[in-house]
Amino acid sequence: MEKKKFFTVYRLAVIGLMSAMVFACTFIHIDIPVPLSNKVMIHFGNVMCILTALLFGPVTGGFAAGIGSAIYDLTDPTYAPEFWVTFLMKFAMAFVAGVIAHSGGAQGRQKGRNILAAVCGAATYVVLYGCKTIIVQRFIMGAVWQAVWPVVITKCSVSLFNAVIAAVCSVLLTLALRRPLASAGVFDKLQSSRA
Repeated sequence: MEKKKFFTVYRLAVIGLMSAMVFACTFIHIDIPVPLSNKVMIHFGNVMCILTALLFGPVTGGFAAGIGSAIYDLTDPTYAPEFWVTFLMKFAMAFVAGVIAHSGGAQGRQKGRNILAAVCGAATYVVLYGCKTIIVQRFIMGAVWQAVWPVVITKCSVSLFNAVIAAVCSVLLTLALRRPLASAGVFDKLQSSRA
């Protein structure tokens, strides 16, 4: 029996499309300047990151989230030097959400599991973002702890707000989109390409 490839043309097309959605939705944002640091923003890119994971699983979601977010970073000089860190953190967020939503044969079809997945994925990103901010502020920029904590609190507060938006909206969009995508045969085509 021949082993089917995971990364088929169809799956790569889904990753490309959803990467573009992540990229485009990140442009819908409000910049918030943070003293002693680069800006932070409220945006809708994380909604697409988690939505992709809930619909299509951890690997597809992870790559779409990471690629779309990293490409956005490359378009903004403020974020460009850290595009690779963004790729890793957004990949992790979507991967965690996808693993929870698709484990145990659920395949992203159980509402309760999807809610848990969205919350855990969003929380993963907030924790990673907080750790990155501490490392950059304290150990790379050499700021004293008294200057580090206000930056971390501000950035994590905005990230937490983004996380709530992402968790709520991604679950609602999953409920709205799952049936039409299933009717169009999207999930069947992806499942038939599984290794």
